[in-house]
Amino acid sequence: MTRVSTSGNYASVLSNLMSAQAKQFEAGDRVSSGKVGTDLRAYSQDSQVLTAMQTLNTRLEAFTEQNKLTSHRLETQDLGLTKAAQAADNVRKAISNAVAAGDATGLISALRGEFASAVGAFNIQAAGKYVFAGGQVDSLPVTATKLEDLTLLPTSVQDSFTNDDYIEKIRVDETTTLEVGQVAEQIGTPILTAFRDITAFHQGPNGPFVGKLTAAQTAFLESQITVWASVHRGLVEATSRNGEVQNQLEGVETRLTARQITVEGMIGDVSDADMAKAASDLTQAQLAVQASSQVFNTLRNSSLLNFLR
Repeated sequence: MTRVSTSGNYASVLSNLMSAQAKQFEAGDRVSSGKVGTDLRAYSQDSQVLTAMQTLNTRLEAFTEQNKLTSHRLETQDLGLTKAAQAADNVRKAISNAVAAGDATGLISALRGEFASAVGAFNIQAAGKYVFAGGQVDSLPVTATKLEDLTLLPTSVQDSFTNDDYIEKIRVDETTTLEVGQVAEQIGTPILTAFRDITAFHQGPNGPFVGKLTAAQTAFLESQITVWASVHRGLVEATSRNGEVQNQLEGVETRLTARQITVEGMIGDVSDADMAKAASDLTQAQLAVQASSQVFNTLRNSSLLNFLR
């Protein structure tokens, strides 16, 4: 004969109630988070695939964040190179105007302003680092601060540069490495040399450049128009090289974005919950909890003690 006891019935009903509550919590988590589960145990045989996809996505995100910094650096370099090229072109125009007018009034003053602009361009910074300094990112790439500094140097304009020869290369994805660096000495030697030559002439026996031009001054400045056109062209070419790297980086960023979208979709296929099913499971779990609670209350009121009173 099967024995019936109040304690046994309570244990059975309480077990059912706790099971129903656990299912309700699980379904509620899926509905609120939109995910199948909160740990790898919830994904059973898909856990290895999910881990691999998440690892890949983390690596892609790291490349994306690094490339944002690289893009900022290239934009800064473009700004500096464009500014230096503009300074060179402004000097060419100032010399041409002086020759056309036969008067050098204001020429040296204009050159001083463009020299400061060019030096500022080569000493430009990104994230607190000098972008044209090679590996010496904490030191000014160009130390000359005024035109006269160029003619005080013991040997050549190279003494104005403190950068080293390090050209930075950055891996922008698993298969692509870009050469992003340019150094001040490489791109700045022609323009500083041209500045020095004009300053030396200005300080020499055929100077200074004030008032009406002499025949010697006119001949010298006419020769300088070609020099400065060449200097400007060299800086434009340096700007173009930087632009090519920017275009390459943009292509890499486009590919990375597309891959991230694909990988995130694959992760979603594994980890995202079926919201319709999750909502249905939650409703059923809630009904089960309510039913178990009702049975528990009914059992509480039908204790054998009630019949013995």
